[in-house]
Amino acid sequence: MKTPRFLMFIALPALFAALSLLFIPGGAVVAGERQPPAEASYQIGPEDILEISVWKNPEISKTVLVRIDGKISLPLIGDVQATGLTPSELRDGIVERLKEYQSTAVVSVIVQEIRSYKVYLIGEVKAPGTYALKSRTTLLQAIALAGGFTQYASKNSMVLVRQKQGGGEEKIRVKFDDLLSDKKDGSVLLKPGDTVFVP
Repeated sequence: MKTPRFLMFIALPALFAALSLLFIPGGAVVAGERQPPAEASYQIGPEDILEISVWKNPEISKTVLVRIDGKISLPLIGDVQATGLTPSELRDGIVERLKEYQSTAVVSVIVQEIRSYKVYLIGEVKAPGTYALKSRTTLLQAIALAGGFTQYASKNSMVLVRQKQGGGEEKIRVKFDDLLSDKKDGSVLLKPGDTVFVP
C-alpha cells in the first residue's frame, strides 16, 4: 500500500524538526559517537548533574550531582573522578571499574544539567556579575549577555583572567578591535571560571 503524498509532506517536516533537536547547543551532552564535536568535548565540572545508565543494572543506574571535590558516587564501585573528563572518558572509566564485577558493561553518561560553566564579568559593562552558561560561549557573546559596554569602557584594554590547571592565574590582554577584525580569531572561547575585566 502506497503512502499518500499529503502524509509525506506532513511527516518530513516533523522528521527534520526532530533531527534538529539533536544539534541544539546547551542540550544534554551524551557519551557517544553521534554528538556534535563541540558538545562531545565538554568537560564535566563540579555541580553538573549527570545521568549514569548501566544496561540491565537499574541498581547501579542513577542521577548524580558532581561534588565539589570533582567526584561522583555510584553503587558497587564507589567514588569516581568526574571533573575534567568528557562524558565519553567518564563512561570508559566506569566501564573499567565495573570489569571487576562483570566482563562487559554497556554504560551511558548524559550531562542532564550544566551548572559548572560560570564566568564573571566585572568593570565597565552594563550588567556586571556572575553568568551561568549552558553552552560554549565566546567573549563577544558574554559581553552581549552583560548588556554591552558602558560609555566609559576602555574596550581595547580588556583583561581575561584564567585559572591554570597546575594552579595560579593567567592574564590575557584582549582588544575589542581585534575581536572584530580578521587579524585575530574573534571567537575567544570562555572557559569555566574565567573572569573578564573591562576597565
